[in-house]
Amino acid sequence: MEQPTKTVSVAALPQVRVLGRTTGTDVVNLFWTGSGIEFIYTGSELQMEVNADYDAYEPWLAVELNGVQISRVPLNKGKNEVCLFRGMTVGKPKHVRILKEVQAMHQDPGHLLQIVGLQYADGEFLQLPEPKYRLEFVGDSITSGEGTVGAVYEEDWISAFFSAENTYPRMVSDALSAEYRVVSQSGWGIVTGWDGIVENKIPPYYKQVCGLLTGERNASLGALEDYDFKAWQPDAVIINLGTNDATAIQSAAELVREWAGTRDIKEVKKILTTAIRDFLKAVRDCNPEAQIIWGYGMLGDNFLPVIREAVETYAEQTGDTRIHFLQLPNTTPDTVGSRLHPGVKAHRKAARVIEKYLLELFKQ
Repeated sequence: MEQPTKTVSVAALPQVRVLGRTTGTDVVNLFWTGSGIEFIYTGSELQMEVNADYDAYEPWLAVELNGVQISRVPLNKGKNEVCLFRGMTVGKPKHVRILKEVQAMHQDPGHLLQIVGLQYADGEFLQLPEPKYRLEFVGDSITSGEGTVGAVYEEDWISAFFSAENTYPRMVSDALSAEYRVVSQSGWGIVTGWDGIVENKIPPYYKQVCGLLTGERNASLGALEDYDFKAWQPDAVIINLGTNDATAIQSAAELVREWAGTRDIKEVKKILTTAIRDFLKAVRDCNPEAQIIWGYGMLGDNFLPVIREAVETYAEQTGDTRIHFLQLPNTTPDTVGSRLHPGVKAHRKAARVIEKYLLELFKQ
């Protein structure tokens, strides 16, 4: 068996597909959960060189072989050489996908994950089939896969308990043979984070590559640059936001008064409704042909009527027949994961609902 010798950059391998909102060519910078690379390779052994760094939350990678996860690894600071597989049949195509398991860690400016390149010797890279669809998912901790790894009683907020592999975005996309991208952040909302911090909301950062990151290094890597929507237009955008807003509005009355100027629930609902409509307009402006689905309900249905009405009223007022609201199945004691978040079973249930709904839309 011939051993891998040198590292070849992704830019030098046009058969390799880069996944997610990323930057860089020779070195690919991975920011969001579910970002990574995908390819078909015929050799017996394959390694990948990555750079990693962090101050608090280490990056994790998931490795898939022919549609099945075969490993999941935390990365050390500095240079890492990750064995993807070895000892396999030469000449037989292997479909490989590597995904960043952890979300963009805005609390940790030191968090870094870069794909430097691949090391190989006895095989070749084949052309990937084109995806049937392109899907974008926008959300919070649910979409980031928080709680989809670990025992139910786990409470620590650590990287290990996040997983892109175990989420409904990955499940839906694979079921529909789609390429997908994720924009999500744990604890963030439409108008406020779960704790009433109004800066922690997704809409202001939607048009950037990964604008919620901080620190000089992230800025230098292009995370704060405008995202090129024209280069990757989704067939559908699935939004799942509002859970953290509901938590803040219900449990942090004093904080809500600070940012909303009132604790009057009717006024707060108006603020939420306006923000939903503004975000739908922004998403439509960026994705003029996409189906837009606002899903909600995986962690309770508080404020569901408000969110549903805001989405459906906006669609009606604008005449946009490609904007929809979809209630998602709630998490139960049988489907809960760690950190009181939806577990893998809950994500599977939600994925089936979204898959069915998308297929009906795509038939129209």
